[in-house]
Amino acid sequence: MEDNLCEALKKLKVTLADGTGDSVEGCLDCLLKALAHNNAEASEKVQKMGVLLLLPPLLDPRSSCAPKVANIIAEVAKNEFMRGPCVEAGLVPPLVQLLHCKDQEVLLQTGRALGNICYDSHEGRSAVDQAGGAHIVAEHLKSRSQNTDAANGKLLTVFCGMLMNYSNDNDSLQAQLINMGVVPTLVKLLAIHSQNAALTEMCLVAFGNLAELESSKEQFAATNVAEELVRLFRKQEEHEKKEMIFEVLAPLAENDVIKLQLVEAGLVECLLEVVDQTVDGEREEDVAQLKTASDLMVLLLLGDESMQKLFEGGKGSVFQRVLSWVPSHNHQLQLAGALAVANFARNDGNCIHMVDTGIVQKLLELLERHVEEGNVTVQHAALSALRNLAIPVVNKSKMLAMGVADVVLKFLPSEMPPVQFKLLGTLRMLIDTQVDAAEQLGTNPTLVERLVEWCDAKEHAGVMGESNRLLSALIRHSRSKDVVRTVIQGGGVKYLVSMATSEHVIMQNEALVALGLMAALDLALAEKDFLNASLVQVLHKLLSEETSAPEIKYNSMILVCAIMGSEPLHKQVQDLAFLDLVSRLRSHENKTVSHQASLTEQRLTVQS
Repeated sequence: MEDNLCEALKKLKVTLADGTGDSVEGCLDCLLKALAHNNAEASEKVQKMGVLLLLPPLLDPRSSCAPKVANIIAEVAKNEFMRGPCVEAGLVPPLVQLLHCKDQEVLLQTGRALGNICYDSHEGRSAVDQAGGAHIVAEHLKSRSQNTDAANGKLLTVFCGMLMNYSNDNDSLQAQLINMGVVPTLVKLLAIHSQNAALTEMCLVAFGNLAELESSKEQFAATNVAEELVRLFRKQEEHEKKEMIFEVLAPLAENDVIKLQLVEAGLVECLLEVVDQTVDGEREEDVAQLKTASDLMVLLLLGDESMQKLFEGGKGSVFQRVLSWVPSHNHQLQLAGALAVANFARNDGNCIHMVDTGIVQKLLELLERHVEEGNVTVQHAALSALRNLAIPVVNKSKMLAMGVADVVLKFLPSEMPPVQFKLLGTLRMLIDTQVDAAEQLGTNPTLVERLVEWCDAKEHAGVMGESNRLLSALIRHSRSKDVVRTVIQGGGVKYLVSMATSEHVIMQNEALVALGLMAALDLALAEKDFLNASLVQVLHKLLSEETSAPEIKYNSMILVCAIMGSEPLHKQVQDLAFLDLVSRLRSHENKTVSHQASLTEQRLTVQS
C-alpha cells in the first residue's frame, strides 16, 4: 500500500507538471484509498512530498477532479497537524470559490474540507473569514432550507457543521454569523427538517454555540424557537438527545421574553414529566436529567411574567406540583422546590398567599431535616425562601408565631458563609417592626456573641454587612435597655461605630440611630466603649464632610446631644470645637438639618 502511495504521489507531481489530465484521476483515487486505509500516515506523506502545493489549480470549478480534490483535502484536514499546512498551501480561497458551484457533490466535499480546516484552528478560521466563506454558506442554508430530499439534507448538515467549526469559541465570528441572520435560518431548518436526525442535531449544536451571546437572544426571541424546541423535546426518547436540547434551553431561558415563550409552548409540562420519570431512578442519567429539568424549572421562574403565569394566583397546578417537591425525599428536588418558592416569593401578594396556605411549615420541616445532615445548598435555598416570605409586614408576626426564628437559630453554628448570610437576612426581615421578637432575640447572648464574631468576618463582606445590620436592627426595633446591655456586654459597640463610616448611607444611618438609642438608654454602660471606639472623632468627621447625606448629619447631631451627659465624652466634644461645625450647619439647605443644628448649638452652648 505504502509503495503504491509513494508511486502515486510521484506520478501525480509529474502528471501535473506535464499537464496530462487523464492519469491525474487515477492518482487521486489511489490517494483517497490510502487515506481511507491509514489517514494520519498517508497525510504525513502528502505533507512531506509537497503535494498540497500542487492542489490549488485542481480546484478550478471547470475541472472534473474538483470534488475528488476537495474530498482529499477534507480527509487530510481531519489531522490537526495538517490544518496549518492546508492554509499555507493557499487551498482556502479556491475552495471558497467552489462554493459558487451548482454541483451538489462539489458543494458537499467543499463544505467538508472547509469545516475540517476550521476545526480548532485559528489560522483556518481566519483564512475562511478573509475569503468570505461563511457568508456564502449562510446564503446556501437560506436558499436550500425548504428542500427536504435526502441529498440536500446531507448538504445542509455539512454546511451547518462547517459554520459551527468556523465560529466555535470565537465571539466575534459568532457575532458575524448572527449579523448575517443565521439564527432565523437555523430555526427554520429545525422546523422543516425535524425528521432528519443528523441535521436537527447539528442545528442544536449550532444553537448552543450561538445562544451564549446576548445579541443572539434577541434574534432567537423573534423566532418560534421555543415552540420548535419543545416540540422536538416531546419526541425524544434518548437521554443524549434530551440533554442536547437541555443544553440549548438553559442559555436561551436566561432571556425573559424567551422564558415566557417556553412557558407558553408547554416546556413546564415536559419538565414535570421528566421529574416524575426520574425522581426514583438510580441510573446516572436519571440523576442528571432530574437535576437539569428541575434547575431549568427554577430558571423559568426567574422571569417576572413567566413566574406570575405559573403562579396563577396560587391556584396554578405547576405551583402546586413544585410545592410538593419541598417535602420530597430527594435532595435535588428539595433544593429546586425551595428555590422555586423563593422565586415565587418576589412580590407581596404571592408571599401573603403562600404564608396563608402553609408553605412555611413545609420549609421549617425541610430545615429541621438538614440541621444534622446539613446539605448546604438546601439550607441556603430554604432560608432564601423564608427571607423573601418575611418581607410583607403582615407575614412577620404570623411567621414568628410559627416558630421560624427558633428553627433559623439552629443554624447559628454553621461555618458556611452562604448559610450565615441568608440566616442573618431572614432574622433581620422577621424582626423589622416586631418589638417583642427584637427584644427576645436581642437578649439572646449566644446570638449576639455570634453576630459580633461575624462582624469581623473580613473575608466575607456580605456576612459582615448583614451581621452589623442585624445588630443595629435588634436595638432599633426593640428600643430595649436589656438589648442595649446585651450588645454592649457582647462587645458590639465598636462594630456599630465603624458601621457609621460605611460606604452605604443606609448602613451609616442604621448605625447612628442604634448608637443614639444606646446613649439614650444606658449611656453610663456604653461610655467606655464609645471612648475606645473614638465615637466623637467619627461624628466630627461625619459632620465636617461635605459629602455626608443630610440624614447622616441630622442623626450625628442627635447623637452628639445624647452623649453630652457623659463627662469624658463631653470634654472630647469641646476639645474638637463642635460648636463651630454645628453653627455652620445652621445655614444648611436642608430644613431638618438646619433646625437640628440650631437645637444642637443651644445644647452645646448651655453645657460649655
